[in-house]
Formats: sequence, C-alpha cells, structure tokens
Amino acid sequence: MALQNGYSINSTPLDESGETTPLLKKQVVDVDDSVPPQCCSARYNLAIMMFFGFSVVYGLRVNLSVAMVAMVNGTNSQPTLNSSVGHECPVSSHGNNNGSQTPDQPDGIPQYSWDSPTQGLLLGAFFFGYLVTQIPGGYLAGHFGGSIFLGGGVLGTAALTLLTPLAAQLGPYWLFGLRALEGFGEGVTFPAMMAMWARWAPPLERSRLISLSGSGANFGAFVALPLTGFICHSLGWPAVFYMCGGAGCIWAVFWFILVSDQPGTHPRISTREKHYIINSIGKDGGAHGWSVPLLPMVLSVPLWAIIVSQMCANWGYYTLLTSLPTYMDTVLHFDLRQNAFLSALPYLGGWAFSVISGVVADSLLEKELLSVTAVRKIFTITGLLLPAAFLVAVGFSGCSGVLAVTFLTLSTTVGGTSAAGVFINQIDIAPRYAGVLLGITNTFATIPGVVAPIITGYLTKDHSLAGWRNVFCLSAGISAGGALVFTLFGSGKVQKWALAEEDQEQAETERDGLIPT
Repeated sequence: MALQNGYSINSTPLDESGETTPLLKKQVVDVDDSVPPQCCSARYNLAIMMFFGFSVVYGLRVNLSVAMVAMVNGTNSQPTLNSSVGHECPVSSHGNNNGSQTPDQPDGIPQYSWDSPTQGLLLGAFFFGYLVTQIPGGYLAGHFGGSIFLGGGVLGTAALTLLTPLAAQLGPYWLFGLRALEGFGEGVTFPAMMAMWARWAPPLERSRLISLSGSGANFGAFVALPLTGFICHSLGWPAVFYMCGGAGCIWAVFWFILVSDQPGTHPRISTREKHYIINSIGKDGGAHGWSVPLLPMVLSVPLWAIIVSQMCANWGYYTLLTSLPTYMDTVLHFDLRQNAFLSALPYLGGWAFSVISGVVADSLLEKELLSVTAVRKIFTITGLLLPAAFLVAVGFSGCSGVLAVTFLTLSTTVGGTSAAGVFINQIDIAPRYAGVLLGITNTFATIPGVVAPIITGYLTKDHSLAGWRNVFCLSAGISAGGALVFTLFGSGKVQKWALAEEDQEQAETERDGLIPT
C-alpha cells in the first residue's frame, strides 16, 4: 500500500531516535504498485498452503503422544496412573477410574510392554533430531530458497511416519531412531517458512501472512489430538500413522505443484501483484549468499532478546503439549475420549487469536499509529504475561475440572497473540537473514521441549495437586520473565549488520550528514 509521504516500515536504522517515529522514510511506492486484491492472490495462496502444511506437521509431531496410550499394554508395563497416589480429587461423573488403562484395540493389533522411562524416551526422540537441522535448514533456505526445504521436510517426515508400525514391531530402539529422523526432517520447516516470507511478504502484510501460516501448528494440534484418539479407538493405533503420513505426502504433491520460491518465478502470479511485492520488499528480500555476519549476530542484543523470550514462551507451550493429557488423567480423572478433546481445546483458541493478532498488528502499522518495535512488544507482553496469570489460576483451581479447563483454554488462547510479537521479530531486525535467525532462535526455543517434560515428571511424581501447582507456577514465572526481557531489549528496527553493503554505506553517509560540524 502506498503510504503518505512515501513511508514504509521496512526501514533502516538511520535515526537512533527512530522509536518515536512510527514509520521511517524509505521509498515512494508508485501508483501502479498499489495493493492488489488479497483474495485468491499468490501470496495468500502461499499462506494457506503453509497453514495446511504446518497443520500436518503438528499432526505428525503429536500423533505418538496419544497413540502411545493404545500402543502400550498398561496392565503389564506399569501401575495405572489413577492409583491411590493421585486421588486427592474424587472421581466424579465426568470421569472414571480407568482413564489411564489401555483402551481396547481391534483384533490383531499389537501392544507393547514399554515402561515409563522407555515411553518418555520415545516421546522425546523427535526433539533430538529437530534440534540438529534448525540452523542448517535456515541457512540453506536463505541461500537456495525455502520451498524445497519446507516441502521436502514435510514429505520426508510423512514418509517416515508410514514406517512407525514396522519400527515399533522391531523394537523401541528402532522406533527411537525413526522418531529422531522425523524430527531431523521437520526441523527445517519453520526456518524455511521464514526464508520464503522474506521474499514474499510485503512489510505491511508480514504480521498477518506469517501468523496465518504459522497458526496451522495450533490448528493441527487441535485437530490431531482428538482425531488420533478416535482413530486409535475405532481402527487401531497403526491407522493413525498411515493416515497422518498419507496426508503429509498428499500435501507435498500440491506444494511442489503450486508454490514457487519467489514472486519473480511464480508462473501464475499477476504482474500487478509481482511488482507490488518486489517493490515493497526491495533489496532486503534477496538471498544472503554463502557468508553471514556471525559475530554481529552473536553480539546482537535484539536477537538475544528474541532467543530468551521464545525459550520462555515455549516452556509453557511444551509443558502443556506434552503433559496436559497426564494432568487431565491423573488429577481431573477425565476418560480417554474426554481427555483427548479437552487437551486439544486450548489450541483452538490459540489458533484463532494468532490469526486475529496478525491482522490487528498490520492494521496498527498501516495506520502509522505505532512503531514496529512498539507493536511487537505489545503483542509479546500480551501473549506471555496474561497467559502466565491464567496458568497460576490453573494451579489454584484445585479439583474443579471446569475451572482448570477454562483457565488452560484462556491461557493458550491469549498466548496466540505472541504470534504477531516475538515469534516473527526475526524478519523485522534482519529480513535478509530471517531464515537463519529463525533457525537459531528455534534451536534454543526447542530446548524447553526436552527439559520441561523432565522437570514436570520430577515435580509430579506423586501426582499431587501441589506438584502440578508447582508446574503451572514455574511455567508462569518463566513466561513472565520472557515478557520482561523482550520489553527491555527487544527491537523492531532493521539492524545495521543485516543491511546490504550499499545500504550500510548509505546509512553511514546519511548519519554523518546529521552530525553537526
């Protein structure tokens, strides 16, 4: 969109006091490059394809969490979780005392006697591979383009998922290796997404496009958790992996047919939309080449603010993603089907709020009401601080299933607003290196996925209300700390080290011209 006086949010840090100016001057957008329609446009078709892709990605990620209940012969492998140690809360009419018993499987479906440590190792195997490919995936996607890495990552993970029943039959070590390989393939997807949006997302549409595509993760979790429970109960647990893997392969076919790395090579994009995207992004949307400014990245305070804040936000997210079904079972005593649905319910609100927050954030920027920095900080504070308060409320909700589910849903729902905050801030501070930066930040942000379940298991080993209260309060405190760090040190300004050489020289020249002699 052409802005008054030729302003654009894709600004360079020429003025150290630029935080008081909502938008900084860059270039005048020609009338011919006015905003083309969003409906059925190539850039929004890309966002929709990414949305369904990340829905599949999270389905592939969480399917084992629910299927594990049906895969394991609970009567032989371990005592039921709803034993006397977890009976502070009475078993009411909404639940029964068999929530953690293995559900009946159709004839001929194998079950395994894996103990709790083995199950925990298998559930965490994914993250071992996921950690490895974040940074390489972002680096290569920024150089070669992200479509092959995003599509290939989903396709590879989906194909490996089809082998899950065979790997389980061969033994837990085979299944561990398979899940680690799945994480290895999936680790490139989010960095590749950000690398693609660096070339596709006009500055005034970044928030809504990136939050829409990334919201597929919450939507995927919402659909996959109850659907996996239903498939396990109706068709047997192997069908879960065949269906999820098949869905991923089908999506990949459409992805490679319909998607291009950049507007200039898209065969079906209109000339008007192509010129609008290319001219609004400018030089910042180009490939970064083989070299990246590693030392300036390491010393960048705004980048470290993103890293710390995302780690803090993901602590609570992964705690709920991995441990919420256990809380529903051992404390609130919901049965398996209630458990699956109620565990998924919070992610529906998170999906809706992440999409809405992107639209609101772009609207604030388009109307020049706030700077990019202010917008990112507001949505980060809202998405981390308010959920922390609701998590504390969960810890003190006692045995009330209604209160607990309500506060959990509110926490994850409001947390969706951070999608327009810290979670897309990489493209603000360094559009050219957005894929690499997301790989770096997501590597650190995945660490809570490994550590949080371990801490949760230690704090809740007796399945007491006090133990779970500690889990929720710890997550709340960490989340609030992340909000504080980003408020103090976060930025929405393009960093000097992220500029092309000619832009750096221009910035120095203009800055020198502002210094009185």
